[in-house]
Amino acid sequence: MNRIILGIFAVTMCFAIGQALQCYKCDIGLWDVCYTTKTTCGANEQCYTGVGKAAGFIQVRMKGCLASAECNKTSDVNFPTDSNTTVYSMTKTCCEGELCNAAPGLPRMGTLPLALATLLTLLTAKALV
Repeated sequence: MNRIILGIFAVTMCFAIGQALQCYKCDIGLWDVCYTTKTTCGANEQCYTGVGKAAGFIQVRMKGCLASAECNKTSDVNFPTDSNTTVYSMTKTCCEGELCNAAPGLPRMGTLPLALATLLTLLTAKALV
């Protein structure tokens, strides 16, 4: 019995170690709007979140996989690519871990309003029955 459990554990560890890192990917987004999908990173890549400014006031965002050597650097994006006309500067910050470049969470509701809403719902349900 112990050999079976040990074998299952060993196989599970092989699959866990062999999995590649997954990150959220967004090619380009404006302000906090960035349509994301999941992508699998290659060897020596990390998840990143890029933030930049276009025209001095439009916030531009990107997410995805990035070579570790390119992490935590600021680069200029030119258009056309062979010109000196900078469209925006992008700072790409890397993180470690599965899907670590997620979007910011929703605002949390305080405990008191949540408790009052639950109590009000219970009282309303009791009055209707």
